[in-house]
Amino acid sequence: MEQNIKLSNVIVEKLRSMSNMQKAREMARYFKTGYGEYAENDVFLGVGTPEIRSISKQYFKEINLSQTALLLQSKYHEIRRAGIEILVQKMEKEIDGHKRQKILFCYLNNIHKINNWDLVDASAPNLLGAFVEDKDKSVLYDFAVSNSLWKQRIAIIATFYYIRKGNFEDTLAIIEILMDNKHDLIHKAIGWMLREIGKRDIETELKFLDKYAAKLPRTALRYALEKFDDNLREYYMTLT
Repeated sequence: MEQNIKLSNVIVEKLRSMSNMQKAREMARYFKTGYGEYAENDVFLGVGTPEIRSISKQYFKEINLSQTALLLQSKYHEIRRAGIEILVQKMEKEIDGHKRQKILFCYLNNIHKINNWDLVDASAPNLLGAFVEDKDKSVLYDFAVSNSLWKQRIAIIATFYYIRKGNFEDTLAIIEILMDNKHDLIHKAIGWMLREIGKRDIETELKFLDKYAAKLPRTALRYALEKFDDNLREYYMTLT
């Protein structure tokens, strides 16, 4: 217990010791932390994803959920990312349903801190998507119609878990809900998920595009068509 109480502090200190101010400034620009941008006021240490994953892998078995929640509540982006990586690794290794539910609740109770696209993409499929795979998925649809950009992105990216297993129904249904969304990060997520569907079942993607290409945001459509040949890409891009 003594060791477990201190594990969140150990992880924080390890990450802080790796900080790089030049890289932190670059990351702040890349992740749009300026005034009026989608990640306004987020703070970076300048630590890369491989280092974060390495530290998280080292401690995920021993650290408890209360301590993991403290990581998720940090003002530093990379510390929150470490908390996410720990939850994902716990979920992937845990088979007990009650314990899996506690892992998910730790995530959902701190959902307001999952507030940039990389944090969403690293967590949504293997936490929320994985947990509700064989359960009521209404939380995904509730998130899709929320007023939160990050919950909306979580809703669509969570379905990547099902795409990888060849199940596209929820992805396509949520894309229909989000199709009129105005934010570029949602457009990119829609296009990405359509492209992933196409990698596995091109006919399903084409059928969806035949119906909706003219209505899809142009960014979403460009992402969805990325692997198409020039003629087919031009055909869909010119539909109105």
